[in-house]
Amino acid sequence: MSEYIVSARKYRPDSFESLIGQDTIARTLSNSIKRGQLAHAYLFCGPRGVGKTTTARIFAKMINCSNPGKDMEPCGQCESCVSFQEGRSYCIHELDAASNNSVEDIKTLMEQVQVPPQVGKYSVYIIDEVHMLSQAAFNAFLKTLEEPPAHAIFILATTEKHKILPTILSRCQTYDFNRISIPDMVRNLQGIAAKEGVKIDDKSLHVIASKADGAMRDALTIFDQTVAFCGKDVKYEDVIRNLNVLDYEFCFSLVENFLVGDYASAFLTLDKILAKGFNALHFVGSLSTHLRNLVVAKTGGLEPLLELPDSLKKDYAAQAAKCSNQFLFEALGITTACETGFKAAVNPRLHIEFALMKLSYLMGKPTDKPVAAPAASVASVASGANATEVTKKVADVPSVASALKSATEEATPSPAARRRTPKSGSALSMSAIMEEKPEEAAVEEAPKEVKLPDDDTLKFKWKELAGQYSSKPRLASMLQSGKVDVKEENGIKLVEFFVTNDSQKQWIEEKMLRELEGKLRDLVACPKVNVLVSVIPIEEGEKVPYMPEEKAKDLMEKEPSVREFVAAMGLDTK
Repeated sequence: MSEYIVSARKYRPDSFESLIGQDTIARTLSNSIKRGQLAHAYLFCGPRGVGKTTTARIFAKMINCSNPGKDMEPCGQCESCVSFQEGRSYCIHELDAASNNSVEDIKTLMEQVQVPPQVGKYSVYIIDEVHMLSQAAFNAFLKTLEEPPAHAIFILATTEKHKILPTILSRCQTYDFNRISIPDMVRNLQGIAAKEGVKIDDKSLHVIASKADGAMRDALTIFDQTVAFCGKDVKYEDVIRNLNVLDYEFCFSLVENFLVGDYASAFLTLDKILAKGFNALHFVGSLSTHLRNLVVAKTGGLEPLLELPDSLKKDYAAQAAKCSNQFLFEALGITTACETGFKAAVNPRLHIEFALMKLSYLMGKPTDKPVAAPAASVASVASGANATEVTKKVADVPSVASALKSATEEATPSPAARRRTPKSGSALSMSAIMEEKPEEAAVEEAPKEVKLPDDDTLKFKWKELAGQYSSKPRLASMLQSGKVDVKEENGIKLVEFFVTNDSQKQWIEEKMLRELEGKLRDLVACPKVNVLVSVIPIEEGEKVPYMPEEKAKDLMEKEPSVREFVAAMGLDTK
């Protein structure tokens, strides 16, 4: 069994031509080598996995090649190139600043810098994660970095440029590496898949590239993971299941539900997604991304912003044609607001379901899918069969009965008119089918009037409510000591509860108001009771000393003996 090498190492670029997504940097460094304009220090900064260390190694290989080609390409046959390929080059020295960040480590490096290279012209020192060096190590490194030996070249690599000292930045040529685009990653993965004999479609490769978030090394790692799970024949369904990625079809289906107002199907889709183990907030984010892609697909000239395979671009264009701009903008507003309030929601699932209902209302009133009527029942009505039998069949399907009744309301005469109309023994009217009960049965029962509690009862129940929070002394103290007023507005009782400051008011309104209202309504058995929180006006509230100086002055004003003692002893109350 041959030794397995991960793709990130096996297919690591060994020349500037094979470097992915960093064409400008590759061209600049290549030209500087051709012209012999080499700096003594370089700073490579950018996200992880975009080729900073790889570029540094290629640069070191090119400047040490004994027989370079026309464009200064390494020959691959000299001692320097061979040792580089075998990983035993003495011209390249790599230091991990994350674990070697002390002054002693930098002093050891400085001593090593004085030794000239045995093979090649230059000794290249690659210091990875240089931002991890301590302040003292940076200071010890400054002088050598400014005036190194002629044979020494430093290449510093970091993911956090803002942590590098300005004195270090001023001594280096800085190159900012970009995230690798999804199309570039897909093209590279296609080539690697062909070399490895892996059959995989573009849709799956786009999922892998999107998951990598601009890092080619991450994309290759995910590719290896996918091949380990799926084998040489990779299916899209297996990819999204292995990577736990939400399928595009879920979002397409949800938008179709929103367009027809079918919130019930949207609820079922959400339940299916959560049952698969997806994070609820991740689902809302995916829905927002899908709506954003629809906006891009609908707007001409924004095609480059849609980094998707051609098959998906067509699907987005087809669905975007069904959506108005107003629908997409309002839908994005709902989903982004849902994301913002998700963490603060007491019931996250209900929070998302409410957002799905609002999305279903954007195109008008949601539809309640009626149950289809059995063919026999409709045929019986049309043929004028026995009224009692037909009525029983129609009654078995409530939605059909409701539809028939609403459809015949205009044609049905009033009770007085029916009494004046002679009955026909041969014909059976729709009104006769719908009427099994006498006229009095059609009268709906009037809703019961809710009796509002009186003011004294509400104040008494408020004290009882305060007693329920004995386990929360702070809240119980506020409820028992605060002033309470009761008034009535528009048939609703308002219990106005006063606190001493705005902080208490904000805390109760955000954390406890809904709970207090619910418990008070249960105590008085009346739903028409609301609770308001107000702050006691300054002129009504008694000023309470808080600071030590205020407490001392208050005590001296109340106790003359204390004031005389302070004056006699010459004490300072400040």
